[in-house]
Amino acid sequence: MTQNPYHNKMLQWAAYAVFFGLIALIPLGLDDAFLLNQLSTYGVYGILALSLSLCWGFGGILNLGQGVAFGLGAYGMAMTMQMQSQSVADPIPPFMLNNGLESLPAVWEPFWSTGFGIFLALAVPTLYCLIFGALMFQARVSGPFFSIMTLAMLSAVYTVFIDLQAYTNGVNGITPPNPLMIGDFVIDPYSTTSFWTVYAVLLLTTVGAKLVTQSKFGLIVQAQKNDAERVRFLGYNVAVYETLIYTISGFIAALAGCCFAFLTQYVSPGQFDVGFSISMVIWAAIGGRGSLLWAILGAFLVQGAQSYLGDQFLNTWILMLGFFFILVVRFLPGGLAGLVETILGRLTAPGKAKPEMDLAPQANVQGN
Repeated sequence: MTQNPYHNKMLQWAAYAVFFGLIALIPLGLDDAFLLNQLSTYGVYGILALSLSLCWGFGGILNLGQGVAFGLGAYGMAMTMQMQSQSVADPIPPFMLNNGLESLPAVWEPFWSTGFGIFLALAVPTLYCLIFGALMFQARVSGPFFSIMTLAMLSAVYTVFIDLQAYTNGVNGITPPNPLMIGDFVIDPYSTTSFWTVYAVLLLTTVGAKLVTQSKFGLIVQAQKNDAERVRFLGYNVAVYETLIYTISGFIAALAGCCFAFLTQYVSPGQFDVGFSISMVIWAAIGGRGSLLWAILGAFLVQGAQSYLGDQFLNTWILMLGFFFILVVRFLPGGLAGLVETILGRLTAPGKAKPEMDLAPQANVQGN
């Protein structure tokens, strides 16, 4: 039987090469700094969609609180950038003085070091995912119950960051006055440097996630998504695999948060907003949660449409997006990736088989 090209691993890697090759051409023909920054932000959304595809599409774990890892990473990077603008003679950020603090809080002290600050921006949300995931999965909390718990944690973190106004500036957020500096190197958010940085992160995380899904670990993760009890009976600790894939997904989301902070030079509790985390689910669902590449494209398509149609239709755009999401869930459960898979399958389908032929069922290979 002819294999559907959608499942051909060599063609999948070729699709990745073409995709990132086209992205590499963008700065060569673009001299609009604002548009370049906007496209860089789309790269951040692509990283987030990738993280959710890995967790939900391949691991079967619907995380409605991915904004926790993203927001913690963004705050860690913003705190690092803020401390780069302070000096020994003037160590306290202005918003802390406005809120009555007379000394720099201990929680801010590690961010004097740029390297250690970035490390914490990635380590804290990753550790959070590891601990929270272990507690939930060891207790066999799964399915909609786990999704509700992630949503509850997201709301709790959102409230905490608003209430700790003296330390986080509340709803106003943190606005570092200067771009991120790595040694003597400045990453201007409106330069090609920031564009290359974001898409280098997207490239590395995409390739890393793809290799994870094709490894033995990835196969077990996909197996437990389809039938966790059978995998458990085969002797595997399902909770460990669920925790690890959830943690890896959180680490990728934290990377996206770091990139977002140095691109926008601003972070607020809005990064923990429930609506934003639900948007990540919509990106992955529309693109195709079972495909890393199409989840990224889903984020590009939805956010691109919002940028250009949202200004025209205002709040009506949310209704349009919701209606389109319902159509996709109802008629395209595999998203746009599923549509492409079906089309390619029909184009390459062999002629009608003879009755005497014994056609063995084709192995189910995960999409790209």
